[in-house]
Amino acid sequence: MNTRTLALAAFAALALALGGCSSMKKSDGTEAPVSDATGAGAGAGGVGAGGGRWSGGALDDPSSPLSKRVLFFEYDSAELRADSMDVLRAHGSYLAGNRGTNVTVEGHCDERGSREYNLALGERRAQAVKRYLEADGVSAAQISIISYGEERPADPGHDESAWAQNRRAVLVY
Repeated sequence: MNTRTLALAAFAALALALGGCSSMKKSDGTEAPVSDATGAGAGAGGVGAGGGRWSGGALDDPSSPLSKRVLFFEYDSAELRADSMDVLRAHGSYLAGNRGTNVTVEGHCDERGSREYNLALGERRAQAVKRYLEADGVSAAQISIISYGEERPADPGHDESAWAQNRRAVLVY
């Protein structure tokens, strides 16, 4: 292993160790552990827009909520936003109903902050999404996470508009 890989592994381990947990109420009233959640309940899993189960084709259907795979975050935050909940519920339902399907959650940050800080923040963002999906019935074995920090910006600009696009988690099937 090279030094860069070891450093990334060390930062990932540190981010996991420092990540805090809170809890949130699911729609059935039970508590589910979710990091940095907004408090909105996780939906009942498995049912698609037409009342049927999600199918694999729904991932590529632009009218399906499953086609939305980018979740945005506020500055310096790993708290899931309310506007992400419908997308997360749809992906949770799909994954819970398709146990053979895996997803990678990529955590990203804007360019502000040190490289190390942004790697840790990207990790916390990816972990928040993972915990939400697990609380919605998705197996932990189906979800992997990675943090890219500031290394893969969606918008290379240096203003608030660009930074807002770069503060994100991306679901990759």
